[in-house]
Amino acid sequence: MAEITAALVKELREKTGAGMMDCKRALGETQGDIETAVDWLRKKGLAAAAKKAGRVASEGLVGIATGGTSGAVVEVNSETDFVARNEAFQGFVKGVADLALAKGDDLDALRATPFPGTGRNVGDELTHLISTIGENMSLRRVKHLKVSSGVVISYIHNALVPSLGKIGVLVALESTGDAAKLAILGKSIAMHVAAANPQFLDVSSVDKSALDRERDVLREQARASGKAEAIIDKMVEGRLRKYYEEVVLLEQVYVIDGESRIAKIVEGFAKEVGAPVKLTGFVRFALGEGIEKEATDFAAEVAAQAGVKS
Repeated sequence: MAEITAALVKELREKTGAGMMDCKRALGETQGDIETAVDWLRKKGLAAAAKKAGRVASEGLVGIATGGTSGAVVEVNSETDFVARNEAFQGFVKGVADLALAKGDDLDALRATPFPGTGRNVGDELTHLISTIGENMSLRRVKHLKVSSGVVISYIHNALVPSLGKIGVLVALESTGDAAKLAILGKSIAMHVAAANPQFLDVSSVDKSALDRERDVLREQARASGKAEAIIDKMVEGRLRKYYEEVVLLEQVYVIDGESRIAKIVEGFAKEVGAPVKLTGFVRFALGEGIEKEATDFAAEVAAQAGVKS
């Protein structure tokens, strides 16, 4: 058996683009025969997946799963919207959301969780899909919400199929009241979250650095008006209240009636369900948000692939 040297691993990496540990394992499995190792990696889908790993994946699907007092939302990305309509991809996203409902929102732990019916874990099943479908994909993020009593309600905006779409929302309502009525409230608040895109649950949870930055901007804007410092302080606080109304869920005006604060809607619903209601959390995943998409000239790309010089 040939010695598995660093140079041999490097050569295999250059040939296949696979990861170092995968290359080392492949060489060990094939007694150091580099060409057989290439085939071994290809059969495992590792070479193909690695070659695609540098390509931007900003399409795909957001998937949601709920079960009474808990819910989970995941985002799985692909390179093109076309893949989102692939049944195998849809099944994977649904499966991962179901696993997240049971396992929680530790992304690394989720990747290591066995994927049902495959003999592979979630990470390896994704690698298999990349090889089979032919696009780069990534399990980007996951979030889990739970209440001790009450409901966690989901909403998918413009669902492609049930529980899968491009904007997914979870809303957690803590209450011992009527669960069916809580679900109605939760669904309407989830629709509000999808439309209004709040950044924080309540004023106390507003990120301090974001708040300080906003306060500095508002103060400089107020100073430009030439007002006295005492007046400036009042102007800043007034504008901060407006800022809270824009970014804090409980301070936002309910999009469904256009006049009530979300906090008042939740508080008033206690009479409907027969017990106090508390909005304890929400999650909003919009597909691809924060991913820098490549700007490509499609005509030039086609010409390049066809070997045509511009």
